[in-house]
Amino acid sequence: MNWLLPFLCGLGTSILSAWGVGGGTLLLLVMTLFLGVDQRTAQGINLLFFLPTAAAALVFHWKNGFLDKPTLKSAVPWALIFALAGAWVATAVDVELLRKPFGIYLLASGIMMLWPKKKKPDSASSDEDSKPDE
Repeated sequence: MNWLLPFLCGLGTSILSAWGVGGGTLLLLVMTLFLGVDQRTAQGINLLFFLPTAAAALVFHWKNGFLDKPTLKSAVPWALIFALAGAWVATAVDVELLRKPFGIYLLASGIMMLWPKKKKPDSASSDEDSKPDE
């Protein structure tokens, strides 16, 4: 019966990830706060959880023509460099130093989700809407 809570957490976070909500963050919180998993181990599990989700999204975006090749060519090298730098920092820095900034990040992102920015109406479409029919 010790498998039930981890199973339900994995199921819930996979459903959230499928909806694009970011279930990995929830998975990290559950593992560190409720299951007693070390933060570095939880981050590693979270990254492994993310890989199939990202791969599936990439395949479907490619099939539907939503990938911009020039953007990919310029973004991928920088992403690899900063991912390696982030991995090095995460393993070189004490876990206790990572907890507070990560908690602040989670709070800030949660607050931003509660109060999203309102989109400004497009001026070109609003001009056409205000023109009388001839």
